[in-house]
Amino acid sequence: MSTLAELTHLARDIRVATLKSLTRLGFGHYGGSMSVVETLAVLYGEVMKIDPADPDWPERDDFVLSKGHAGPALYSTLAIKGYFPVEELNTLNQNGTRLPSHPDRLKTRGVDATTGSLGQGISIAGGMALSHKLAGRPNRVFCIVGDGELNEGQCWEAFQFIAHHRLNNLTVFVDWNKQQLDGELDDIIQPFDLDEKFRAFGFDVATVKGDDIASLLAEVKPVVAPNARPKLIILDSVKGQGVAYLEQLGNSHHLRLTEETKEILNNAIRQLEAADD
Repeated sequence: MSTLAELTHLARDIRVATLKSLTRLGFGHYGGSMSVVETLAVLYGEVMKIDPADPDWPERDDFVLSKGHAGPALYSTLAIKGYFPVEELNTLNQNGTRLPSHPDRLKTRGVDATTGSLGQGISIAGGMALSHKLAGRPNRVFCIVGDGELNEGQCWEAFQFIAHHRLNNLTVFVDWNKQQLDGELDDIIQPFDLDEKFRAFGFDVATVKGDDIASLLAEVKPVVAPNARPKLIILDSVKGQGVAYLEQLGNSHHLRLTEETKEILNNAIRQLEAADD
């Protein structure tokens, strides 16, 4: 059983490894990778049943990163947990890599679903959960969806399907970092009240700060009652979470670094590593 301090340490390790791999590459999806770090630390550090030595273990819990552009954070998590060597993070998004820009279950050890085309991952997660339920298996499924991704109609079809079939073995996270590729969420398509919308769709809903590990753990770890509705957690997060420079940018969804910004981010990495000593 992991302590709060251990999960905080894991989140810091994931953030540092992700920053290193992206900054070494010189471009990539910084903002949305940073905003899901604590959620990944809670899931892979304490909540999910996993076996890095046997990624296809039939009794494992499944994870689907529907917002596939946050793949670098997932790769860092998997490497730190022992699915493959941490040194392999140096090959992110390069020719011949097993770590492409978006997750591919046929390439990367430990990835349960290929994602990247927004809207599709939540449908995959719903199918996984229904399969487990029909077979009477206790496996749980966890899925992170982006707030900009909710512009895709397929998401809402999937949510209605999940609620209709009462797939309470599936926990959904919405990464509400309030920005997407083209700018502010409210300027592009207003999400209105996400809590009200998801309750109307048949979910039990909770909102937690995206970096509040204790609250995330309290919401996610308990196994839901057999008659409960599916659980949806709104992550009140910040694009670039945990890195002051990225948080303060107008939009850090995807960055192509200059020598100046690379040095700023390398300094941020050194500060995070020093805080860990």
